[in-house]
Amino acid sequence: MRRNHLSYPNSLFFTFNINRLFRYRVNITCIYIDSVLMMKVICTMAHLLHRLLIFTILIAMAATVTPITHQHFKEASKFYNSAACLSISEPYILCSHQALHVAMTIDKAYIRGSMAAILSVLQHSSCPHNIAFHFLISATANASLLRATISSSFPYLYFRLYPFDHSSVAPLISTSIRSALDCPLNYARIYLASLLPSCIHRVLYLDSDLILVDDIAELAAIQLGDNSVLAATEYCSANFASYFTPTFWSNPCLSLTFANRKACYFNTGVMVMDLDRWREGDYTRKIEEWMEIQKRTRIYELGSLPPFLLVFAGNIVPVDHRWNQHGLGGDNFDGLCRDLHPGPVSVLHWSGKGKPWARLDAKTPCLLDALWASYDLLDTSFAFDS
Repeated sequence: MRRNHLSYPNSLFFTFNINRLFRYRVNITCIYIDSVLMMKVICTMAHLLHRLLIFTILIAMAATVTPITHQHFKEASKFYNSAACLSISEPYILCSHQALHVAMTIDKAYIRGSMAAILSVLQHSSCPHNIAFHFLISATANASLLRATISSSFPYLYFRLYPFDHSSVAPLISTSIRSALDCPLNYARIYLASLLPSCIHRVLYLDSDLILVDDIAELAAIQLGDNSVLAATEYCSANFASYFTPTFWSNPCLSLTFANRKACYFNTGVMVMDLDRWREGDYTRKIEEWMEIQKRTRIYELGSLPPFLLVFAGNIVPVDHRWNQHGLGGDNFDGLCRDLHPGPVSVLHWSGKGKPWARLDAKTPCLLDALWASYDLLDTSFAFDS
């Protein structure tokens, strides 16, 4: 549906017409006043009222006329289960232990990335109709608009929206090196176990800035063993100490948390999570405790990742690196182009400042952004026409 917005040139033309109208009215008023003094008074008052009205209109324009652009997306193709897939009754799939449950966050800023990620999951899945999506959204978001946007592109998708009230986590969030990392919805993954119904025992969490080029079922089937709560890609060659401040490492009461652990950096953008074990271990509270310490004493700089490392590093099931080729968005400052890590690829992840849709729009894409573009559902014809 097209929206007609009042542009600034039209607004100035409208102001000019009002100006002419008021001058006309003022002149008529002045012609029919016999008293010269009274004429001057009335003309002066009319002139002031005219200026006041113009000023009021300009203020209203500044507050309300700024165009609001809504992204519109094309409908994706329908994908079908292979003959070997289990048959899951439609009304029960969102709570079925036989379904593959995927959790993601969706908001206005990243919805274009989310839509591409969903398409990539479905396109490469052998059993797309057995996937249930669980979307975490801000409690203040327009849920009806988000639901309609997703449904229009994926009419056959099984999904549910979960409003995330960030009032409890917002006071715990510390400023980080990049403002996007401070968004409360970025911390929603910490609360998955309480946001999703208890009938969901296991979930695969995915960031919005990635695409899959392999069957997600293989990743979701990773075994967590007897005690592990989550599985993710580890990078033990990374400088683990750099994720925490000198204040942290100089305080034995804090740094000894990694004693007897072979702690390695892992990326939280792709995680297989056992929600039952998470609930039993009260891991949400354990992460919040570290966030409370961070508010009192700055022990890290990088958003929601360090609390995960503090609680889980060294105690996760490592996943093959092909399932999270992260860092394609560059670092958190410049977002420069990066190449893939050596080895096979199943997930391309544009973590970092540079997002493929932003670089494509800016006509400054990196080489790998073209691969993401093949999953982009943005209806550019509508955007151009509007």
